[in-house]
Amino acid sequence: MDIATIIGLLLGIIAIGVGMVLKGASISVLINPAAFLIIIAGTIAAVVVAFPIAELKRIPMLFRIIFKEVKTTDTVELIRLFTDLAQLARKEGLLALEVRINELEDPFLRNGLSLAVDGQSADYIRDVLTEEIEAMEERHRSGALIFSQAGTYAPTLGVLGAVIGLIAALSDMSNSDALGHAISSAFVATMLGIFTGYVLWHPFANKLKRKSMIESNTKYLMIEGILSILEGEAPRVIEQKLVSYLPSRQRNKFFAEGSVTKDERA
Repeated sequence: MDIATIIGLLLGIIAIGVGMVLKGASISVLINPAAFLIIIAGTIAAVVVAFPIAELKRIPMLFRIIFKEVKTTDTVELIRLFTDLAQLARKEGLLALEVRINELEDPFLRNGLSLAVDGQSADYIRDVLTEEIEAMEERHRSGALIFSQAGTYAPTLGVLGAVIGLIAALSDMSNSDALGHAISSAFVATMLGIFTGYVLWHPFANKLKRKSMIESNTKYLMIEGILSILEGEAPRVIEQKLVSYLPSRQRNKFFAEGSVTKDERA
């Protein structure tokens, strides 16, 4: 479970609820089936019109990505793996990597190293793996776009819901008390539209983009590691090259743990 997503949603709901109470508004006003129908069903309808069915079928999977903590390859462990593979390749040759390749869980890394062991050129390997990353990024962009568009539609539908509510409220002005309640209920749709758009859909889209970026950066690191091994670079050189992908604090910790000796770093 992605704890950050859950905490964010809970904080958003609590903030709106407590804010309404502090402003003197009743929470019961949110029990408005018409507003929920206009916002939720209306947003779904707009998204269905905007996207092909093949992309819409991926929505359940996208929700799993948003709410589930995706297991990512540890970058530090990945760097150590490449230095170990580089040492093995320099001592026994690229063919010696075949045994280690079969032990790898990541299919992208396994495929890239297999291409290197098979004798493919560096340019060919880079092109194949880069195209795979770009295809993945495009799939991720299309998924995030569904939620970002939903976040654009929802607030506008909220205004539409408020207009519909005002039309109904102003159609009978004989009872001033009922009129005030009707006008208040009319703006519930606007609140729901803004809430779902900017607390749910847009943040969901951003979450997908961030997870995609992290995965892409890890795969680009893999490409550099694979090509460095193919070109016969020294383990220390590969390590220093790949460590540049780490944040400065994590980089300092990496070196402090004794990944290479001080003499080697000099």
